[in-house]
Amino acid sequence: MPLAGRRHYSGRNLSRAVTIADLQGMAHRNLPAFVREYLEGGAENEQTLRRNRDAFSNIEFRPSTLTGVGAPDLSTTLFGTPMRLPLVIAPTGFNALLRFEGDRLLAQAAAKAGVVFTQSTVSNERFEALAAVPDLTHWMQLYVFRSQAFMDELVARAQAAGCQALMVTTDAATFGNREWDRRNYRSGMNPTIRNKLDILFHPRWALSVMARGIPAFGNLLDFLPPDQQSFARTAIWSREQIEPHLHWSHIQHLRRIWKGLLIVKGILSAPDAQRAADAGADGIVVSNHGGRQLDGAPSPMAVLPDIADRLKGQLVILADSGILRGTDIVKTLAMGADAVMTGRATLYGLAAGGEAGVARALAILEEETRRTMALLGCRSVADLNRDHLRTVRP
Repeated sequence: MPLAGRRHYSGRNLSRAVTIADLQGMAHRNLPAFVREYLEGGAENEQTLRRNRDAFSNIEFRPSTLTGVGAPDLSTTLFGTPMRLPLVIAPTGFNALLRFEGDRLLAQAAAKAGVVFTQSTVSNERFEALAAVPDLTHWMQLYVFRSQAFMDELVARAQAAGCQALMVTTDAATFGNREWDRRNYRSGMNPTIRNKLDILFHPRWALSVMARGIPAFGNLLDFLPPDQQSFARTAIWSREQIEPHLHWSHIQHLRRIWKGLLIVKGILSAPDAQRAADAGADGIVVSNHGGRQLDGAPSPMAVLPDIADRLKGQLVILADSGILRGTDIVKTLAMGADAVMTGRATLYGLAAGGEAGVARALAILEEETRRTMALLGCRSVADLNRDHLRTVRP
């Protein structure tokens, strides 16, 4: 049982945040209820959301001692490019709800930390604007829309902006049933009266976000008439325009028109991973969309070994969903991933303290990963494998 009186830090001093859970508490203090729910919620009964975390608890380490490990090397190579850390910031949308210019703050922190930033199609910034962030390794995430002309235009813009990779999300052709999120709105994007009143108890958020006006989704504006470019209208339009008949032929088409790295996100089986390779993908993301789409889907950790056994070396394998600790990162890498992606961890930092909060989140994950590898007796990311793990029954 937890010791009486224990609680995570939730003040405003970022230097006192020693875990991602501390940043989560700080974020919750800053955000009104309906924004917290958007950040935290999952689909339906949230079984998959819980399973993503439980999966890590069901895996034990098998440490080696007296290995003379010293300071472990966290560097790796991703798509032939040296990386300081085996970490990618995952694509997340509506980030301006958490902090004014949230996407830019995430990108700037990523560039300074030397990690990849993946920008969502439904970012509140245009691809071209974030491409100008100095030293940024910039990937683009794509939702496939009904209009192929519009989709092709988005891809061409990202190509011209210098995005190195195109990450196609495949598990959101039907929008997930996020029931608790939906309860916060009377209709469309209009919060309930209770949630509007709750904003009064979060004046810092209101002055940062609401007072300046939540920007619309910059990458979609060119396709909408001027009188329909509000945040709420664009959000509704984007959901309506997602291609419901998404198929492998769409991946093949994107492979023909996209000249950079192509990554398929939303893979949860080895057969689909093989299909991605056959369609010309350079990499995949083993992902259940953070538990926000199909409730009852498996954790990536449950399917990652099979995928790695069949595809390791043919594709770069990334994995996300539920990663909040350095121990989670090490377990995911040892299970066969080449690198991990995290969304909520850096969003907690963003909501807690802007760019400095994102930097703190990345520093915590790096520190925890390095310590875990040292205690495991492992010198480098390349040395991690399943011999370092043991799966236990829940």
